[in-house]
Amino acid sequence: MKSTSYYPVIMTDKVAETAAFYCTHFRFQPLFEADWYVHLQSSENPGVNLAVMDGTHETIPAAGRGRVSGLILNFEVDDPDGEYERAVAAGLPILQELRDEAFGQRHFITADPSGVLIDIIKPIPPSAEFAAQYAPEATPE
Repeated sequence: MKSTSYYPVIMTDKVAETAAFYCTHFRFQPLFEADWYVHLQSSENPGVNLAVMDGTHETIPAAGRGRVSGLILNFEVDDPDGEYERAVAAGLPILQELRDEAFGQRHFITADPSGVLIDIIKPIPPSAEFAAQYAPEATPE
């Protein structure tokens, strides 16, 4: 399969609130808005897209209806410290404080109104222990 696009769809019962959250705090803009579905695009990078959908909508097969569970959205950024300060100032929930990880990330974790975890990440050099686990072309620098 050759993909031409990829984006996650968050299923929730809080469509408008969740879409507004991503527009306000993560600089997305709506490209399509209905009461049951909103397609969002980053105002800074048109290749970054996200959708929010009513988890009970008839287009979702009955077996898959509901709300999101067990999902983390990763956003790689240039300045996680600045984004952390902005998130704290905006009153977003901070579920994981800003910190460096030995496996090669500086990050913090917040959440959207639907409970989706959002990991704000900047790749950093990993410790020697973890560096060996990366493919040579994927090692953060």
